[in-house]
Amino acid sequence: MPKNYAEISPAIVKALGGLTNIEAVTHCMTRLRFVVKDQALIDTPALKAINGVLGVVHSGEQCQVIIGNEVSKAYQAVLALGMPGNTPTATPAKRKITLKGIGAGILDALIGTMSPLIPAIIGGSMVKLLAMILDMFGVFEKGSSTLVILNVIGDGAFFFLPVMVAASAALKFKTNMSLAIAIAGVLLHPNFIDLMAKAAQGQAVEFAYIPVTAVKYTYTVIPALVMTWILSYIERWVDRITPAVTKNFLKPMLIVLIAAPIAIVFIGPVGIWIGSGISALVYTVHGYLGWLSVAIMGAIWPLLVMTGMHRVFTPTIIQTIAETGKEGMVMPSEIGANLSLGGSSLAVAFKTKNRELRQTALAAAASAIVAGISEPALYGVAVRLKRPLIASLISGFICGAVAGLGGLASHSMASPGLFTSVQFFDPTNPMSIVWVGGVMVLAVVLSFVLTLLLGFEDIPESEEAQTAPPAPATNTVNAANTQ
Repeated sequence: MPKNYAEISPAIVKALGGLTNIEAVTHCMTRLRFVVKDQALIDTPALKAINGVLGVVHSGEQCQVIIGNEVSKAYQAVLALGMPGNTPTATPAKRKITLKGIGAGILDALIGTMSPLIPAIIGGSMVKLLAMILDMFGVFEKGSSTLVILNVIGDGAFFFLPVMVAASAALKFKTNMSLAIAIAGVLLHPNFIDLMAKAAQGQAVEFAYIPVTAVKYTYTVIPALVMTWILSYIERWVDRITPAVTKNFLKPMLIVLIAAPIAIVFIGPVGIWIGSGISALVYTVHGYLGWLSVAIMGAIWPLLVMTGMHRVFTPTIIQTIAETGKEGMVMPSEIGANLSLGGSSLAVAFKTKNRELRQTALAAAASAIVAGISEPALYGVAVRLKRPLIASLISGFICGAVAGLGGLASHSMASPGLFTSVQFFDPTNPMSIVWVGGVMVLAVVLSFVLTLLLGFEDIPESEEAQTAPPAPATNTVNAANTQ
């Protein structure tokens, strides 16, 4: 049933402590992500009780409100309330520095920056996949201009990823977007790329007598992200030291002259080392454990989604696909994880006596199985009823193992589901079609059966009709009690 977010959004804001307690809000594919000033002012039980809220996750200074597939409508409704703190001129509140706070801040910066870029990345990768399929079936001649243009269209989001990251990070760090884009553009300028190519071949490259490390910035995330974060401090410092009469020309000139060389000489190389280190660590584990690493990832993926930690892998996946054309650990594990949550939701819809829960479970199952968007199933069904979550984790492990044994790899980073399963088809290995189809069927069937075997505590309709959070119920549905 469609929700009226114009009515829901004020209740969400009120439960978060009001507009004055909210610094900023963004959204990903299923969540509203609020940065709050005081976590103590949040009324979590009231927030969870709102009709239309599937769950609540606290992560550092963020309060993530799970909405589901209509999160963009909820986001617009929240913005319509006059949400403060989303403008580049807003100054972030000072907070006490702690090790936990630093970790949460890094995760928040990474997720907050990358989440708005996911649609463009998915769109581009799917166009590249389309070009690959058209080439495979010989629809166009090899090297035809149509295929070249399709590949260029698909590659645009990857090649210019530093610019996209800079723009998104500028909103996140509340700094000037045009300056962030301009500095990121320096790293992708044809002359600079040519200079870096010469440096890679051993030619000495210096800036003001400081050696410049050869770095390829296309397809990268970390350098532009770190650069924009530092830019936010440089901009505020330059603003303080420049006279008012010179701000129109002197301020932007100084910012660019300071930030761009720092990015080229220091941030870029360090960012590349960080990104390469994370990627190397992930795939070293995959190299040692093989199919078992995919199985483990398949089992813990829903738990990573619950904490928001799944977005940590986004830069690694993007860079791996951009450099090698495929990713063979994280993405294959998502097939079983997503569709297992869909299968468990189908089992709940099949056995529950609660009509509202049945509708929720069916919609969540369709979202997970067809589109690969699993959070409605995760929060609306699995976490809520608990045992379906256990069934999904077991099924995710088994299906991840099968995907790993089959050597499945993704050529895109769209959320794995029925419509996006084409991303796992390998033109050089026709059996990949059989493997991905088998894993998807196994995930739905296995999780469905396991959910029925484990059973779940049904929610009485009287409870569903109220806005109170779900409580333990007495009507147990399992293999022995099916009526």
